[in-house]
Amino acid sequence: MPKLGMEPIRRAALVKATIEEIGAQGSLDVTVAQIARRAGMSSALAHHYFGNKERIFLAAMRHLLAEYSGEVRDALIAAKGDPRARVAAILRANFGPSNFRPEVIAAWLNFYVLARTSAPAARLLRIYHRRLRSNLAHDLRALLGPGAGDAAERLAALIDGMYLKQGLAGGPADGPAATRQLLAALELELK
Repeated sequence: MPKLGMEPIRRAALVKATIEEIGAQGSLDVTVAQIARRAGMSSALAHHYFGNKERIFLAAMRHLLAEYSGEVRDALIAAKGDPRARVAAILRANFGPSNFRPEVIAAWLNFYVLARTSAPAARLLRIYHRRLRSNLAHDLRALLGPGAGDAAERLAALIDGMYLKQGLAGGPADGPAATRQLLAALELELK
């Protein structure tokens, strides 16, 4: 007999374990059994809740995107309507301690790879990219006018590049250094 109310707790544990296991391995070459073991449950239970490894990983990415979205919203509220401060807030949110840590960076890099072969992953990635560019362009429009879309595209590409650079470099993630690079790029865009 299943324990009532345990499903959301177990799903959350599997999502967390997925991020940690991918971070530890550095790739999607992990098994459902490894993820389940890290979560403290059987692989049968993991399969019951998600079906397969791709679905568990997509749930993990949705979780990371929801956390990121919340941080961006909070940062935008704190920026109090100033377009320049709002763009800087979006850039900072990408490299904050909860978004720019080794296991999250590993998950993002593997998400990009999966999006090449998985339609659901590609769709989720397109949504993220559209939302990021839209958020950047919205406030850049007040600062740059018609060039806002192109500037948003360049800044979004630099964000991806910083994740790729950190993922390939290994070692501790340096969010403040990445933020400084992006804020310097923003200043160049605004000149």
